Amino acid sequence: MVDKLRAITTFVRIVERGSLTAAAAAQDMSSPAVVRQLAGLERALDVRLLNRTTRRMALTDEGRDYYERCKRILAELEEADAAAGNRRGRVRGELRVTAPVLFGRMHVAPLAADSARRYPDLAIDLLLVDRVVSLLDEGLDVGVRIGALADSSLVARPLGEVRRVICASPRYLARAGTPRSPGELREHACLRFAGLGSTREWTFGAGARRMAVPVRGPLSANHADVLIEACVDGLGIGNFLSYQVAPLVASGRLVLLLEEHGPAPVSVSIVYPHARLLPARSQRFIDWLRERVPQRIALRPPRRRPSRAG
Repeated sequence: MVDKLRAITTFVRIVERGSLTAAAAAQDMSSPAVVRQLAGLERALDVRLLNRTTRRMALTDEGRDYYERCKRILAELEEADAAAGNRRGRVRGELRVTAPVLFGRMHVAPLAADSARRYPDLAIDLLLVDRVVSLLDEGLDVGVRIGALADSSLVARPLGEVRRVICASPRYLARAGTPRSPGELREHACLRFAGLGSTREWTFGAGARRMAVPVRGPLSANHADVLIEACVDGLGIGNFLSYQVAPLVASGRLVLLLEEHGPAPVSVSIVYPHARLLPARSQRFIDWLRERVPQRIALRPPRRRPSRAG
């Protein structure tokens, strides 16, 4: 007879951790014990939950639906335990969060560290990747997304907006001049992002006013922070997302160019799976990001130095 609660807990841990071995370590169990619990659960349900080979593991369609339901059940049990012990809202357990690499490093990681300091019983596992990951398939609780949201199975809450900006350092502009129209970029040193889907053109405007300008320059890279550093050093003109350079613009180390020609802003959202009742750890972290991120990514004008009297 399978212990159903223990078995579904093990099943959820397997999916979240990505392997039987990792799930065994997380629960202080042996790998054979985890295998037995999963096999017993599948026999009791008379359905296969996971397709397993020596190289990879993937949820079946039935397993994906069962995982989502089991995760909700465990979340509700956790809240019930907290209420019974007069500890409603206690923030504890593991929270798995994903975000784009640079956005995560600049804005999510510092807030995750703050949360971990505020809640000693909370452990945050932060996955920073520049691809759209499936929260369900990879056992993630919360994600930050930039741009349009295609997955309607997720709840989305706004964190603000970002937009593409063209900028350069005062040093570069003093040496090479300031472009007054997008077409003038053809005559400037442009720092080009060389990631997936990149082109040798920069796009301006939208709709009928949309135009693409060929650009070239002394440096291309597949990481924005490399190009940002080169831009600050005066090597050329850069094309970045506003959150990536907001502190540098505010300090005057970078100057915004061609603002009236920029494309429409895109949304930044925090997403999480549908659930009637979120664990306290997820709810607090979502609230924390919604409170703090908008002011962090706002693009502020440079600080003006006070004029000297006389």
